[in-house]
Amino acid sequence: MIVRLAGGQLAGIVLETTDAWVGQWLTVGDADLGYIPVHWDSVTGIVLAEFRAATPRSR
Repeated sequence: MIVRLAGGQLAGIVLETTDAWVGQWLTVGDADLGYIPVHWDSVTGIVLAEFRAATPRSR
């Protein structure tokens, strides 16, 4: 799966993952920032992930 990051510090980065990532947060280290998938192109399989300033926390 190919993931294109939009916005934030990693804007423009393209990642290739081996796992299905759709629907989950992609965090950057321990920071309170991350990316969440907002669009999946069913033809190409490319996921567009949008920057979010805070990630959900586990309690």
